[in-house]
Amino acid sequence: MISVSEANDVFVKDSKFRKFDVNEIRKDFPILAREVNGKPLVYFDNAATTQKPNIVIDSMTHYYRYENANIHRGLHFLSEVATEQYENARIKVKEFVNAMSVSEIILTKGTTDGINLLANTMCRADMLNEGDEIIISHMEHHANIVPWQLLCDRKKTVLKVIPINDDGEIIIEEYKKLISPKTKLVSIVHTSNTLGTINPVKEVIDIAHENNIPVIIDAAQAVAHQRVDVQELDCDFLVFSGHKLFGPTGIGVLYGKTEFLNKLPPYQGGGDMIRTVTFEETTYEDIPNKFEAGTPNIVGGIGLGVAIKYLNMFNFSDIQNYENKLLEYATERMLEINLVRLIGTARNKASVISFTVDGIHPYDLGTIIDTDGVALRTGHHCTQPLMKRFNVPATARASFAFYNTIDEIDVFIKALNKVIKMFS
Repeated sequence: MISVSEANDVFVKDSKFRKFDVNEIRKDFPILAREVNGKPLVYFDNAATTQKPNIVIDSMTHYYRYENANIHRGLHFLSEVATEQYENARIKVKEFVNAMSVSEIILTKGTTDGINLLANTMCRADMLNEGDEIIISHMEHHANIVPWQLLCDRKKTVLKVIPINDDGEIIIEEYKKLISPKTKLVSIVHTSNTLGTINPVKEVIDIAHENNIPVIIDAAQAVAHQRVDVQELDCDFLVFSGHKLFGPTGIGVLYGKTEFLNKLPPYQGGGDMIRTVTFEETTYEDIPNKFEAGTPNIVGGIGLGVAIKYLNMFNFSDIQNYENKLLEYATERMLEINLVRLIGTARNKASVISFTVDGIHPYDLGTIIDTDGVALRTGHHCTQPLMKRFNVPATARASFAFYNTIDEIDVFIKALNKVIKMFS
């Protein structure tokens, strides 16, 4: 088990990586040792939220026990300590995604909050006006659909959708056809939470930039499973959530290139985002403070920073290779079951499997399989347009993280066969 002090000794680039041993990794996550319905927990709902290692839990408890104070402007000891920890987390995020400047990192409530911030400020900065077009894909989460629809209602902008093929891959040639002189923004998911598809985001960005169009990347499902380098991608904005990165809920990240963030007006007004206030006029702080009104989720930011420290102990290629093995094994086992239909068979996939079983509603499947301690997600996964594309009301979804095992997949397959036998 890794302690907070040991995690603090790990630096991103100069340290030796921790040996990848799934049995040792599992000891870092206390919830994995519990039982559900008298059975060992098999947690396959990582696309919804990941579990938290002890060092994240301990760091947040330590803050509340010994360092709790409001940040910024406080001159007393506790405020200075809390401020340093919170701002150090911002530095860790900057290094994690390889942003050029720490001021390009805005701490938000999560992915949804980050996209809503952009949708609400871009229109006020005249980056999106009546008749302008926004391109998204058919596999987007509702968080990357609804904010743009609300904007379309207000500003009379137009939403265009990149179609996908039957494997769940975007059709690049169709994407190119959608671009017009009126296209002012592309906002696309890096990795689908439902299909597991890893989109060719670098190609999407390059095509957009050839037409002077900025790009937002929803990396909520990507950052826990592979390195995401904003400079390498050359994306203009990127959003993700801490709770899908082995960190706490209620904290997230919006990365934006300085040139764009400086153009955007404040999203909310209040304390900490101002420079001067009079009844006649208010002036605002520089980025990132301009977008962070009020007391933030201080302990969430600290926990996110520690979660990143924890991940930095590992070589991400080890994580990816291991999760790919889990995905391949689970896919092979599920294809052996005649009644199972996989939804999403892209060539480039993350460790997510959505599926249906003939004659069994996903809700029934999820409820019954839980009696064997197996936690799946069932429903539309906040991707209702995608469900309609594949002509299904819902799916069951198994999503893996680097603390899952082959043995757990065997338990899942046995439980799945048991459910099928019950209904047959």
